[in-house]
Amino acid sequence: MYQQAFHQQDISQKSFLITGGAGFIGSNIVAYLLKHHAKKVRVLDNLSTGSYENVKRFEHFSNYEFIEGDIRDFETCVKACKSIDYVSHQAALGSVPRSVVNPMATTAVNVNGFVNMLKAAEEQNIATFVYASSSSVYGDEPNLPKVENRIGKPLSPYAASKLADEIYADVFAKTYDMNIIGFRYFNVFGPYQSPKGPYAAVIPLFMQALKNRTDCYINGDGEQTRDFTFVENAVQANILGMTTINKNAFNEVYNIAFGQRFSINDLFQILAELLETKQKAIYRESRKGDIKHSLANIEKAKNLLNYVPKVDFKTGLTITLKHFIHSNKK
Repeated sequence: MYQQAFHQQDISQKSFLITGGAGFIGSNIVAYLLKHHAKKVRVLDNLSTGSYENVKRFEHFSNYEFIEGDIRDFETCVKACKSIDYVSHQAALGSVPRSVVNPMATTAVNVNGFVNMLKAAEEQNIATFVYASSSSVYGDEPNLPKVENRIGKPLSPYAASKLADEIYADVFAKTYDMNIIGFRYFNVFGPYQSPKGPYAAVIPLFMQALKNRTDCYINGDGEQTRDFTFVENAVQANILGMTTINKNAFNEVYNIAFGQRFSINDLFQILAELLETKQKAIYRESRKGDIKHSLANIEKAKNLLNYVPKVDFKTGLTITLKHFIHSNKK
């Protein structure tokens, strides 16, 4: 992965901070930056949902630094931003169900922590600040494909926290004259996404269950659709966003996806075929806060960021499954 360079200017003299860099998406961004010889790559993570195993592979790089710390502490955020050119803010408490169970924790990390990072970036004169939003902000907006300027009401505390982030980002951009870019991720998947924990994502959960021949659950009837997005496409967006020189690209939010949708039943069937199993799924009640269908219009990101997703859903699944099987043999 990451053989192709997504940046067009020299990053060998630039320093990057990746918050949540021990997480799934964050660690993939770190891998790209180190592979392409960034001057400095610093990770800030409290390891609450991220894993040190995800970043252990970077320890031998002299231009890599790890800070164990929490974005809910403002001084930690300031320390992490010192001598940094670009910030990719991936730190968050993900999961719609988690936010339903504990909306206070979701708000503390995703909103209060986000504002801490924005203010720290402003104080340290960060050149560009990009951050992870979510397709969940579309809420009850029924139309497909999803277009950035048309959203509905949030359906979960998690969605509300990400919408709040977008509002704060817009305010900070205008109030403090900052270059800020948000990415509405659509169901990102790929290597280093963990199947562990009560709020694990569907793809690693399916892979683990099908590989181990254990019960595999589908929420609802399985006909809900998602624009599954391979992580390399999300990494591309972050690199393009941090390094863009297009002034019109700043202070906007973008859909980051592939632009195709598949049902959960499709996903299960494809993985079952790849793993050569005839195992059947077990259906159960739908989850609170979930949307029924999701599909992104990605024209805005294409036009302003030159975003062109390279890896489609089925290719991404094959790559992810190979990595999953290999990593579980160790």
